[in-house]
Amino acid sequence: MAHHNGETGASAQQSKAAKKSSQAWLPRGRWRWALRPFFMAARSACYADAKNGRGYSASPIPYSTMYAIQNLNHTLFLLVNAGATTPRWWIDLAVFVANDLVYGIPVLLIGLWMAGGPSRRGAALLAFATAMVALGANQLIGLAWYQPRPFVIGLGHTWASHVPDASFPSDHLTLFASIGLGLLLGGLKRVGAATLVVGLLVGWARVYVGLHFPLDMAGSLLVAAACSAFLLPLWRHVGAAVTARAEATYRWLFVRPITRGIPRT
Repeated sequence: MAHHNGETGASAQQSKAAKKSSQAWLPRGRWRWALRPFFMAARSACYADAKNGRGYSASPIPYSTMYAIQNLNHTLFLLVNAGATTPRWWIDLAVFVANDLVYGIPVLLIGLWMAGGPSRRGAALLAFATAMVALGANQLIGLAWYQPRPFVIGLGHTWASHVPDASFPSDHLTLFASIGLGLLLGGLKRVGAATLVVGLLVGWARVYVGLHFPLDMAGSLLVAAACSAFLLPLWRHVGAAVTARAEATYRWLFVRPITRGIPRT
């Protein structure tokens, strides 16, 4: 009997320690109670595949912040993702925003170039360079740290077809964010801000139709911001020369239409 009581006491101590450690990742300070419901929602979803009778994980692997972030990501996705009762016309609109607004980016850049002027053309080139670097960074991240899309793991509802490539980060929002930041830093503040707003709408739509997780969008914003911060100092040194060279090449390629006054020089 004493041996049985000893085992019971040890088990109770282990359960108490597990409960205490599982709450160690909760936010501290003034935001602790404001953010607590979101983190507790993530905690309730953790270790759904292996729980013992007390509700704690039966796995010997200790609870970690990464599991909390992953389950919070899934919880937020299910809050945004369109359900089975969503009207079809609203789904069609969301799919259009998620998949088709991106084609406005090349139209925007070409329009800025054709409008003429070193400032507009320089901003367009900076935005284009930022987008190329950011999208290249996305490919490296996807190869180094593959994260499956929601439909790959059978989570939520999927309303648009997509190949099962890496979910993190989102190429669509990375493109919009890097173009928007490039235009902002290039001096076209209104156009850049509008591009960012449209990009956030596209990011929401891609989560809504089940193609991405919310944290994929956060990762896209971070990648775009990091690439912009990396390129801006370099562009300040070589941007004018690059723009002048690009304008000279443009005039050489389109010399006949330019002499006829069709495009701007």
